[in-house]
Amino acid sequence: MTEIEYKTYWEKVYHKTAFNQLGWFEEKAVPSLNLIQESGVAQHAKILNVGAGATTLMDDLLKLGYTNIIANDLSKAALDVLKNRLATTDLEKVIFMEDDLTNPKTLTQINEVDIWHDRAVLHFFIDEKDQNTYFKLLKKILKPGGFVIIAVFNLKGASKCSGLEVFRYNDEMLQDRLGADFKLLNSFNYAYMMPSGSERSYVYTLFQNIRNV
Repeated sequence: MTEIEYKTYWEKVYHKTAFNQLGWFEEKAVPSLNLIQESGVAQHAKILNVGAGATTLMDDLLKLGYTNIIANDLSKAALDVLKNRLATTDLEKVIFMEDDLTNPKTLTQINEVDIWHDRAVLHFFIDEKDQNTYFKLLKKILKPGGFVIIAVFNLKGASKCSGLEVFRYNDEMLQDRLGADFKLLNSFNYAYMMPSGSERSYVYTLFQNIRNV
């Protein structure tokens, strides 16, 4: 798919299906929350959630007192759902950034990110070019000492999601893509139960950027 086709695809998904019925919906993003807290970053730390969609992770981070969050997604419809759900008093703590991770524009203008968080985005990038762009952006905007949380389908996971082919990973493959400047602090396989009742096998990873630390 081209960039514009991807955007059209995800806009249709969020217009057609209630966010809490989507195949990746979590009532509470427990594994992500645990890893964010494990990182030990302060509540004012800059947390970038790429491919945020309408995730409830935003709600829970705000409840825990985090105040510097960037919610990125390719879909305007997804971000609108998120904006409309959050309390008015919380909106000033979140920057909503509609941008494409495979052809980033506004994302390249931010820097010194303390946490890069991605649940269920990277595995949709099956072309090496798009994967390279993703990791180049990550390394550009993450601060030295910053943390990376990536959760994607593991090697036993589904080969397709939402009608699209996916690229599956284990922690060693992610380490290889990140390189020697990143230290793996934690990884685990996780069985996620979809709203439909089907199970999806993920690998969750927590890395730290140890360059110049």
